[in-house]
Amino acid sequence: MKVFKFGGASIKDSEAVENMAKIIKQYSNEPLIVVVSAMAKNTNLLEEIVKKRLNGANYAPLLEKFSSFHLEMARSLFEEPKIVTEKLGALGSELESNIKRDLEPQKLYDSVVVYGERMSSAIVAAYLKKATWLDARSYIKTDFHYQQANINWSLTQSLLDEKFRNYKGVAVTQGFIGSTRTGESTTLGREGSDFTAAIFATCLNAESVTVWKDVPGILNGDPKRIENTQKFQQLPYQVAAEMTYYGASVIHPKTIKPLANKNIPLYVKSFSHPEEAGTIIHDCKFDPLPTIIIKDDQCLISFKVIDYSFVNEHNLSAIFKELALADIQINIMQNSAVSFSIVVDNNPTKIENLVRKLSGDFKIRYNTGLQLITIKNYSEELIKKYQKGNKILLEQTSRNNYRVLMSP
Repeated sequence: MKVFKFGGASIKDSEAVENMAKIIKQYSNEPLIVVVSAMAKNTNLLEEIVKKRLNGANYAPLLEKFSSFHLEMARSLFEEPKIVTEKLGALGSELESNIKRDLEPQKLYDSVVVYGERMSSAIVAAYLKKATWLDARSYIKTDFHYQQANINWSLTQSLLDEKFRNYKGVAVTQGFIGSTRTGESTTLGREGSDFTAAIFATCLNAESVTVWKDVPGILNGDPKRIENTQKFQQLPYQVAAEMTYYGASVIHPKTIKPLANKNIPLYVKSFSHPEEAGTIIHDCKFDPLPTIIIKDDQCLISFKVIDYSFVNEHNLSAIFKELALADIQINIMQNSAVSFSIVVDNNPTKIENLVRKLSGDFKIRYNTGLQLITIKNYSEELIKKYQKGNKILLEQTSRNNYRVLMSP
């Protein structure tokens, strides 16, 4: 069995869906699980609907836009659209009912945003004709940690074992989503469809996972921002995992570990040129390339003890406790005798709550709109290039990595 994952860009319009179907047709004689994301930017649209619903604003035009997009997609793909429009209509009614539910914000978010993947997978499964549509929420079981749900691996394993025992054919399912034991929808974190593919592959001991992207493989920099990028032919699991931690966006950070544990190779290939080899992530040796990873919209938070004493283990413990409770991941940190600084993704709500909870014990300052650059396997020439003309707020150099936070 193989597992394929197609992201939003690979099914963004009717031509893209037709191209995806051509790729899948080449593998239709063997068991295949196809994991799809929401089409185009529809997750963003659903997020806006949730925001307006929570703020008491009119979300009806956005809901109409969401529904119309999928109906139009069906009309452009099918000679007889009714084959899928009835299912889309039913899903749309479910979505509207969920939007109106009186739920806490994170739970409401998950109950609404899952419909991007549910709509896209319904269209894809119908277009593939002989494919089976599966609701991922029936198999990917999680805890109640909405928006960043943790997998209940044992329950997920048993459900997938039962469903896919002696399975043949093509199954289409949704990335990014799961459900609790009680059936409430959950999500696995933004861009989590890669992780979904890894979950299916790990539980079912798949031969491989292939993530189909709009790039030829994993490059040593974002080609939209870095000139003369080079492709990695192969990467060890550990190096790929480190790159995702630093902010490389080609693969979701949680994807690598379960695959590495089962020694399942992960291919990153171009859906525009499926005949090309792409990049394979597996257990291997490789020749490192200088790699540049850029994270935008970063926030630098600095803590100083109010009584001017040194920052000690007790202070750090209090800070880390609140960071864990707030679900804030540290991208880089640095301390001196009297201060402790961290760099995190800019989430105003989470950061303001963190500052409020810790302001009684610390003087806290923070700056937003910053850029964090990581250069793996750096050279002095590259360091000077990114230092030149920029206001540097934090800088770290280790044996293999150079990291700098700057105001762009």
